[in-house]
Amino acid sequence: MRPSIAIAAPYAAFYGALFLAMGIQLPYWPIWLGGRGLSPEQVGLLFALTAWAKVAATPIIAQVVDRIGQPRAILAVLATTASVCFVLFFFTHGFWPILLVSLPMGICFSAMIPISERLTMAAVMKAKMDYGRVRLWGSVAFVVGVLGAGSLLTGRHPDLILMMILGVMAIGVVTVATLPRQPAAALGGDRFSPGILLRDRHFLLFLAVGSLLQASHATYYAFSAIHWQAAGLSSTMIGALWAEGVAAEVIFFAVSAPVLARTGPVVLLLIAGLAGIVRWTVLGMTTDLPALFAVQLLHAATFGAAHFGAMHLVTRAAPPNLATTAQGLYSAAAGGIGIGLALLLAGRLYGINQASAFLAMAGLSAGGALLAVLLHQWERQR
Repeated sequence: MRPSIAIAAPYAAFYGALFLAMGIQLPYWPIWLGGRGLSPEQVGLLFALTAWAKVAATPIIAQVVDRIGQPRAILAVLATTASVCFVLFFFTHGFWPILLVSLPMGICFSAMIPISERLTMAAVMKAKMDYGRVRLWGSVAFVVGVLGAGSLLTGRHPDLILMMILGVMAIGVVTVATLPRQPAAALGGDRFSPGILLRDRHFLLFLAVGSLLQASHATYYAFSAIHWQAAGLSSTMIGALWAEGVAAEVIFFAVSAPVLARTGPVVLLLIAGLAGIVRWTVLGMTTDLPALFAVQLLHAATFGAAHFGAMHLVTRAAPPNLATTAQGLYSAAAGGIGIGLALLLAGRLYGINQASAFLAMAGLSAGGALLAVLLHQWERQR
């Protein structure tokens, strides 16, 4: 095994386990909740409360990681705690007991992402590891989880969802132990307040760009399948369209290193914004199948380039001693507050006019692109 592969393999394995579990849980968790007697309104409330708990808790946990300086140990604790929560779900019935277990489970799941990104980016900077070729295994695993779980669940008890997630989480706990130890110096030994980041206008501008670009996916995530089904597309065709988007994302991650070398991370954010204007406008204006297949390729830019650029930019923008905190703030802003507000907007607009819900996302992409231009000019001046 080549040294570069030996360095990257543990990180790729952890991403694979984490996103495989997410690929099983995210699409099919409402099925399990419905099997436990929760109404659609209760399911929506449960998701909302869990989402806001993640927003509040993730930056705090990230700050604890920076202060203690033991990211791998904390990652192992979070993975183990999440696994215990899934065991407890076997014994929970009713809204309030399920909520009490869902909150720590969701917090642990959410906090694992910025910590793992921080560990991976530290290895990228130190060992020149290719982040894209490591991260793509998470995307591949997510698709495997969605498709594999869907086929296995047909005609079976919803508790099989719990069993599958537990099996994958057990693998995740093991893979954490294989992650290389990083010396304290690599993660930063000094302790500073996270307020340094929140007072940094450069970092806040970056958060705004990243949040707008990720939030622009809200209508797509929530309503694309419903929209296409109403237009007469089969479930198989809808699945193919979603799979095409993730495949484009994987291909981008595979070739992302030379792309980054030529463009830089801020230009990748700008490309993501411009691609979003095109993608969401087309999705709002037509359900013609060739057009849909064409613009689904832009997922490589709207998500892949945006995420890849953001990971490199947040690593550059934050001092080493606040690297995990910066990842946590980005995760809370882009993956929590931004997408949450955009989902509320998308839901209101889709009920009024379906096209307007997609066109509003094009507006968010345009806002992200404009701010990316400002960020690029600011960086050149600095």
